[in-house]
Order: sequence, then structure tokens, then C-alpha cells
Amino acid sequence: MSITEETITLGGGCFWYTEAVFVRLKGVTSAFPGYSGGKVPNPTYEQVSTGNTGHVEVIQVTYDPAIINFHQILEIFFATHDPTTFNQQGADIGTQYRSVIFYHTEEQRKEGETYIRELTEKKVYNAPIVTRLEPFRAFYPAEEYHLKYYERNKNAAYSRFVIAPKVEKLEKKFKDKLKIG
Repeated sequence: MSITEETITLGGGCFWYTEAVFVRLKGVTSAFPGYSGGKVPNPTYEQVSTGNTGHVEVIQVTYDPAIINFHQILEIFFATHDPTTFNQQGADIGTQYRSVIFYHTEEQRKEGETYIRELTEKKVYNAPIVTRLEPFRAFYPAEEYHLKYYERNKNAAYSRFVIAPKVEKLEKKFKDKLKIG
């Protein structure tokens, strides 16, 4: 059986915690942190952190849709970040932390629009969803020291107070989707 993988690029705050969430999912073959959506080619973390490049801290998720489909990816994405805060996730503030889905296919765009509309109609959140759907143009991998940040720095304050609660929420709400039970 050949595996047909798909890719989606997601921005939902600091890429340290979006990576920590998505690497734990069955069917996800990679969740790589990087930058997308801006106007500067090959940006550095320092450049993106200024908020002047237009880039977002993202993860590029490659997955097997036979194991985890795009709808499930969206469900987990929306459940593990706040899609109602504009250019902010918790204490992380700036355009580089905006909630965005960089779709790679027209089907992803349509499914993303439908999912956001359903969440809005069901009044899942107490405020309007600000997550944007934008066409994917380019992905620039993050520097090596950002890779697997949570796994390498579990005792760091950011890991304990920001990342760990998101991972715990994932483990509680989506236990059946985890690689390790």
C-alpha cells in the first residue's frame, strides 16, 4: 500500500507548542516549525520576532489522510489554540502569532471555510473567530534550536506553563488520536 501524504501549514501562536501538539498525532509524519506568509525571503527568528516581515510562526504538517483526515487536523488545531484573539496567543503578542491556515489545495480552503462557519453557527466560542485562510506560498524552516523545543526543554518555564497545558488538553480530549496511548 502506498501512502499518499498531504501537507497543511498552520499558524496558531508560538510554533513550539503547535509542534508539540501535532507531533503526537497518529498519521502525522512530520510537524516542522518555520515561517510563512510574509514578504521577506529566508527570514530569521530575530527578523520574524520584530513583526515587520509579515511572517507567522507556523508548523508545516505532513500527514496520511487515511489515518488522520483534514477535518480532524482542523478540529485539533482549533481546540488547542484560541482562534478568537487577534495577533495574540496568551502572552505571545504580535502579527507573527496570528491564527491562520495556509491552505495548499482548494479542497483545504473550502473545508476550512466550512469548519469555521460551523463553529461560528454553533457558537462554540464567545467571540468571533479571527482565523484567516490564506493560500500557501512559501515555507521557511525555523532554525535548528527551535526543533523539538518542548521535548528538549520540558523544565523551562514556557514549557511548563504554556506548552504542557496544551499537550495535556490534547491528551485528554484526543486520546484516541495519539501515537502513544
